Amino acid sequence: MKRHRPVETISQPPRRRRPDTRKRLALVIGVLSVAALGLIARAVDLQVVHQAFLQQQGDARFLREVQIPVSRGTIYDRNGVPLAVSTPMLSLWANPDELLQHADRIPELAKALGVNAVDLARKLQNRSGREFVYLRRLMPPDAAKAVLALDIPGVNAQREYKRYYPDGAATAHVLGFTNIDDHGQEGLELAYDGWLAGKPGEKRVIRDRLGHIVENVEQIRAPVPGHDLTLSIDSRIQYLAYQALTDAVVKRHAASGSMVILDPRNGEILAMVNVPSYNPNDLENSNPAQRRNRAVTDVTEPGSTMKPFTITTALESGRWTPTTMLDTSPGTFTIDGHLIRDDRDNGRIDVTHVITYSSNVGASKISLTLTPQQMDKVLHQFGFGASTGSGFPGEVGGYIPPPRTWGDFVKATIAFGYGLNVTALQLAQAYAAIADGGIKHSPTFIKGDDNPGVRVEPENIANEVMAMLRTVVGPPPATAPQAAIADYTVAGKTGTAHLAIAGGYSRNRYAALFCGIVPASDPRLVGVVIIRDAGGHGGEYFGGMVSAPVFSEVMTGALRLLDVPPDNVKQWYAGGPVIPAPVPPAPPPAQPAAAAVAPRAARGGTP
Repeated sequence: MKRHRPVETISQPPRRRRPDTRKRLALVIGVLSVAALGLIARAVDLQVVHQAFLQQQGDARFLREVQIPVSRGTIYDRNGVPLAVSTPMLSLWANPDELLQHADRIPELAKALGVNAVDLARKLQNRSGREFVYLRRLMPPDAAKAVLALDIPGVNAQREYKRYYPDGAATAHVLGFTNIDDHGQEGLELAYDGWLAGKPGEKRVIRDRLGHIVENVEQIRAPVPGHDLTLSIDSRIQYLAYQALTDAVVKRHAASGSMVILDPRNGEILAMVNVPSYNPNDLENSNPAQRRNRAVTDVTEPGSTMKPFTITTALESGRWTPTTMLDTSPGTFTIDGHLIRDDRDNGRIDVTHVITYSSNVGASKISLTLTPQQMDKVLHQFGFGASTGSGFPGEVGGYIPPPRTWGDFVKATIAFGYGLNVTALQLAQAYAAIADGGIKHSPTFIKGDDNPGVRVEPENIANEVMAMLRTVVGPPPATAPQAAIADYTVAGKTGTAHLAIAGGYSRNRYAALFCGIVPASDPRLVGVVIIRDAGGHGGEYFGGMVSAPVFSEVMTGALRLLDVPPDNVKQWYAGGPVIPAPVPPAPPPAQPAAAAVAPRAARGGTP
């Protein structure tokens, strides 16, 4: 019997339960909601809780405040000729870290800048971590753009201004100069720096990581350009004075020279020059001695140029008149054991001819009739012993000893210009007061400056002194025939003084001076020339020989440039004071007229 296999029962797998779709959706939504809440929380944290901190950090990396450069004001002469101008330039700078990342370009950059590649790399490494270092400042735009055209990473440019002085050395001492940041350092550039400089603006910008400005955010402060300045200086006369003074200093082998020209009617300075000078466009090739404005910073004993103020004191005292006679024979005079001498025996002369012949003996004898207080008062009234008030940086006031210290000898030496010291500008101010009828104006470098002046001398006495000064610029034996100017009357006074040295006075070194006024009939110009250390060369060192010709040359040109009409010279010499024939001269003394103090005084003590 056939056995049948039992039939196997095939069981079905259990059916899986389908997940709940709603629960899954809820889970997803929940996860997304949590993430969204996290993002919202983070956003709140960033935008609200830490917003200020993060904004500050972002600004520190990309937001910058940069200056908006402004041009310095132009300086003009009285006729509108530019004397100092600011020229736009480009300064190259770099981001050291970025540039060091392309070190292979440094030799190329160094060659373009004309510097050593090793030195440039060292400079960049020393500034590593900073964002800014100057590569070269104040480059001509074309040269800077040629460097930028190399497209070296990290190299950028910014605009700046460089000062330029068209007249160079001729106006250097008056104008001074600015530094690399365009701030005044000396002269009128320093005195009027606040007026000329203006105020740079400021703006907030966004820079990218390479330092490039990608957006101007806002202007913080508007730029205020510098103001222009118009001086009283006439550049034409300034140049004439500079050329003539330079020629004289070279010809006489002198150490230095100064010249000042004023308008006596208002105190405006038309010219002020010094030699040696320097080129303010090339300061590296100058030294401090060349840059000193000697007309206001250097003092000298004025010698016989001080005699008109001694005579002024005498006339004001009422004890003397222009025609009062006195005896100067035999050309020497001893006071307290000290010998005072003239260069000749002038005999019996009047007060006028004390000026004409520049008699030290005559001035000394007149001074002995005056008190120290009278002389000191007049000297201070004319501006000696104090700054002129010109406002020029570094101006000195000179020195007058206290009257209580004056004995007869000191009083006599001060009468002919020893024992005190003055500047060229002080002398110009004092002679301008005589020229303007006794009214003193403070010297000014600004055209049209309100400068009414003050009376320091009665007008009648000023006119009398002017008449005396006219006799100086006449034929010999007057002392300054070389100061004469064709077709114009000239008034003036020569001076020659031994230079003071340690322990006394040098025997062969002199300061040669001339102070002049022209035209004498209607003064328009006052000029003072001082040439220092001109002695011992060719035997000519007197003010009438050395400085008077400079005055004549410069004023001849200045009068023509200003179109000043001639006055009648022939009529003046025909009808003016007659110069009497002098007493036959004694043999010339061993010492020149400048050596008015005997050797014993010259060796030391009070001059």
